[in-house]
Amino acid sequence: MKVLITGVTGFVGSHLVDYLLANQNNVDIFGISRSREMMQNISHSIEKIKFSECDVTDGGNVFTLIDKIRPDKIFHLAAQSFVPASWNDPAGTLMLNILGQTNVLEAIRKIKSSDSEYDPTVLVPGSSEEYGLVMEDELPIKETNLLRPLSPYGLSKVCQDLMGYQYWRSHKIKVITTRAFNQSGPRRGGIFVDSNFAKQIAQIEKGKQENVIKVGNLEAARDFTDVRDIVAAYWLAIEKCEPGKPYNICSGATHTIQQVLDKLLSLSDHSIKVEQDPTRMRASDVMVLSGDNAEFKKATGWEPKIDYLNQTLADLLDYWRAAV
Repeated sequence: MKVLITGVTGFVGSHLVDYLLANQNNVDIFGISRSREMMQNISHSIEKIKFSECDVTDGGNVFTLIDKIRPDKIFHLAAQSFVPASWNDPAGTLMLNILGQTNVLEAIRKIKSSDSEYDPTVLVPGSSEEYGLVMEDELPIKETNLLRPLSPYGLSKVCQDLMGYQYWRSHKIKVITTRAFNQSGPRRGGIFVDSNFAKQIAQIEKGKQENVIKVGNLEAARDFTDVRDIVAAYWLAIEKCEPGKPYNICSGATHTIQQVLDKLLSLSDHSIKVEQDPTRMRASDVMVLSGDNAEFKKATGWEPKIDYLNQTLADLLDYWRAAV
């Protein structure tokens, strides 16, 4: 079986490679990325990946690559996935996320038009940010909830989500759409909230930062899942879920950012002060994201195995202690 992972050097892509190597036999892994800047994420497995550089916003490049590989399964993970960055560059976020996926699906459509036997399955990972503004009486969030995105990133994921539906209905391309809630774990970029806290704590412990941790909004509540559980869910999704309908992937447990910070601080023997940084506050923030994963569990039997608050955060802090 040929598996293509776009964005293979990223946080989720690198963990998906780890999962495939540990759990799936007779799988050839092909990976693409725009550059080799994040190669350290897959440095331990690079020899087991057939790697190509490819800009997913270049339609001709994408077509040539997919036509050459003819993958059976495609995990389209290449994206701009940091919400605050989408406020600074909304056009760039929309272009990369929407145009990149368009090029992948168009390449498949063109190949299928001349080779009816080619019938790959594509996983399009959406986000809980698609739900955006959620009312209290709508919690926990089901897939039927209205989509009211509150950021350019959330908007881009709504477009990707609906595009997957359109290509399934119009062209019978098997697109599986998931909506993952917050995910974290080792290798998480230092710009994301819990990883940023862990990085700051590690820097303070090494004497590389003053004894103060900078924070943004601590009142927001999020449904966190370990990335190692997420990639297992992605494999089950592409194997067992139906095209044309979305699936929430989440733990069902919600923690405030204050609880996350308190847990990380408790894992350090340093006495660290906390200061709010106005630059870390968003123009509009989603206050509560709590998901209902009943549909996904029913389709796949998936259950998260790793305790986010006690295991994931400890692993994340240890990762940054080694990295800094």
